[in-house]
Amino acid sequence: QVQLVESGGGLVQPGGSLRLPCAASGSIYNINTMVWSRQAPGKQRELVATIISGGNTNYQESVKGRFTISRDNVKNTVYLQMNSLKPEDTAVYYCNMNLQTSRWLPGRDYWGQGTQVTVSS
Repeated sequence: QVQLVESGGGLVQPGGSLRLPCAASGSIYNINTMVWSRQAPGKQRELVATIISGGNTNYQESVKGRFTISRDNVKNTVYLQMNSLKPEDTAVYYCNMNLQTSRWLPGRDYWGQGTQVTVSS
């Protein structure tokens, strides 16, 4: 069984930084796309950043230049480095991976449980 576990969330002041790791464990053959999304209170979940197996990245416009997504394929981990945090970045952050548990099976999506990020003075 595959499990994704996020960590690194917490309370930070505006302008501060946090680094969120998300590690996948279990029977993993290959990880395709890794994604960070977030959901603020009363709002729909929104995509924050994606990174594909080749390393190409994409970001939501509001986080460009402040957030960096990266991956460690040996550790099956995706990271979200968040700098210059703003109160509007407050949300539960979720990681999502599309991965294969066998070379014979297609990729499917797995989700972590989320980690709370609060930006406040």
